[in-house]
Amino acid sequence: MRRVVGLYVMMMLCGVTYAQDLHFGQTAQTPLLVNPACAGVFDGWERVILNHRNQWLGANTQFMTTSVAADVNIGKSQLNDRAHFGVGLMFFNDIGGDSKFGNQTGSLTLSGILPMGRSGHILSAGIQGGFGSRKADLSGVLFRSQWTGSEFDPTIASGEMNSATSFRYMDASAGIYYVFDGGQSTFSRNNTFKLQIGAAGYHLNSPELKYSSGVSGERLHRKYVGHLGVVADFPGSVWAIDGSVLQFIQGGHYETIFGTMLRYRFEDGTKITGLSHDAFFGFGVYHRLKDAIIPSVMVDWKGFQFGVSYDITISDLRRAYGGGSLEFSLSFTNRHDALFKTKARRI
Repeated sequence: MRRVVGLYVMMMLCGVTYAQDLHFGQTAQTPLLVNPACAGVFDGWERVILNHRNQWLGANTQFMTTSVAADVNIGKSQLNDRAHFGVGLMFFNDIGGDSKFGNQTGSLTLSGILPMGRSGHILSAGIQGGFGSRKADLSGVLFRSQWTGSEFDPTIASGEMNSATSFRYMDASAGIYYVFDGGQSTFSRNNTFKLQIGAAGYHLNSPELKYSSGVSGERLHRKYVGHLGVVADFPGSVWAIDGSVLQFIQGGHYETIFGTMLRYRFEDGTKITGLSHDAFFGFGVYHRLKDAIIPSVMVDWKGFQFGVSYDITISDLRRAYGGGSLEFSLSFTNRHDALFKTKARRI
């Protein structure tokens, strides 16, 4: 039962340090959480992504994060050679611990996308605005003052506050994104190369988080993100490599994620007509520096992508619990024809 005291202390420490963001291990499946400029920059017309993460499986209490995001292209040509817009919506719910400490957000993302002719070069800039809310229920939390010497007794007055202030705040973010997609500039098979580079800033307005009435609040630190991704076919084979590295900086905290996935193409798409697309199975390992190793698998077939990963904790945090974090992702991308008939005339 001592875990509940520790979890409560961890939550209350947010009042004297600086609040940090949630994170997912499958960063490729959370584009709007990585860079607002990613909205609408993908091979297709509409995209929907669902993510779910069960953190700290061995902690004997639940820490759950669920995210739902969707983005579309507006004004995109069939050959993706004209300037157009991307629009995205995202919601996530993060709740955990016996205090049911919750963080809910919703956001709208707008991006301007500029393909540089049919050379495969694409430049995008995006802005994101939304709201967030925080709340907690301390009625189920036990404190050290309720320890009898042999057990915790919830009937003993704790002398602590039994409620936390619920509040909302506005949030603003922005980013830039560059993509070179060699598959758009060549019809050759087994020789595709894609490069992705981006930078973004989140919580640019540093919203105030006020957990207790009558007490001055803290500021949510601005978060800066840099990311790089490379996808390259092995010439003459059905294998490809998909590597990425991401750097997050928020206040005095740093998070680095890097890794590689090996992809096996089990179904060929059409390079000229675009009526069908490559299908692949991927497996690999990512590493959250000084924290976790993340084995991952991914299947991409007929517009659906399903991913599973598991964080194996290697930091000192493993002493507090015996398990890691299990994560799922499911997305669907409409790659055939726009549902919203606002795209430019076909060529």
